[in-house]
Amino acid sequence: VQLQASGGGLVQAGGSLSLSCTASRSPISAYVMGWFRQAPGKEREFVATISRAGVRTYYGDSVKGRFTISRDNAKNMVYLQMTRLKPSDTAVYYCAARASVTGATYSGQYEYTDWGQGTQVTVSS
Repeated sequence: VQLQASGGGLVQAGGSLSLSCTASRSPISAYVMGWFRQAPGKEREFVATISRAGVRTYYGDSVKGRFTISRDNAKNMVYLQMTRLKPSDTAVYYCAARASVTGATYSGQYEYTDWGQGTQVTVSS
């Protein structure tokens, strides 16, 4: 599956931003989807994941309660709604996919096989 993240930008602390991930070449209904982020000089960090049918979600501790992952399999899209943004949320955000036959979710970056180009999110203080 080919992935393309979009929707990044510059936002003030406390604001909101919504990211989209557009998939092509394969239906994402067969994939567990995830969002990761990487800040300069830091390791790639898990943000959120959603199961194939969207029944299960799981979030990294640093974004729990502020970010929401969702998906629309009919549109082949995955979303990340980010609220109450902090300067520490500044990073390049990536969407990722992993083929699955179960309703599981995955939080490890090495569990994902397909990655899109990232989109920059900058939160100013």
